[in-house]
Amino acid sequence: MKSTARSTASLTHNSLALLGAVVLSLFASHAVAAEVGVAARIRQCTTCHGADGNSQTPKIPSLAGQPEFFILNQLILMREGVREVAIMTPFVKDLTDADAEALAKHFSALEAKRSDETIDPGLAARGGARVAALHCASCHLPSFVGHDQMPRLAKQRIDYMVESLKAIRDSQRAGGDSLMTAAVAGVSDADLEALAHYVSSQ
Repeated sequence: MKSTARSTASLTHNSLALLGAVVLSLFASHAVAAEVGVAARIRQCTTCHGADGNSQTPKIPSLAGQPEFFILNQLILMREGVREVAIMTPFVKDLTDADAEALAKHFSALEAKRSDETIDPGLAARGGARVAALHCASCHLPSFVGHDQMPRLAKQRIDYMVESLKAIRDSQRAGGDSLMTAAVAGVSDADLEALAHYVSSQ
């Protein structure tokens, strides 16, 4: 009887040890798979948004240095179809919350750099006056680095900002911020371009 009891206890101990090893292996495999998944996602993003998160592609925004929550929020809004960006749909349709969080953390930690676009000093000076009149710094901060759900404007691509500002002003940006629509209502194309030159230079 004692021998049988010892054998049973030994088998139970071995079974538990094996089960523990299997569980640990599954967790490890999941962690590796998740890491590979995020790495693959990052490579997809950098194809258009730049290897270091700073876009060199016309009208494609830079992600480097954007507030973490801003990136996360935009990814979720696009995934849920609230903000419609056709070119992004294939990339976000199956995006998990965890992947979105990882992408936001990655790109927010990168250093923002200006594109190779030429900043016009005259337009930048005009934009500086309009920025003050429109109180842009009250949401985007005086340094225009953004915070929380407010995007970074400093060092962002000029052509992207001009196109985005026009779309917001004309209510053509699905899922756009109504506060921004009100802020730029009635602002001329020339002044929007000037705004973009100024904040990009910061």
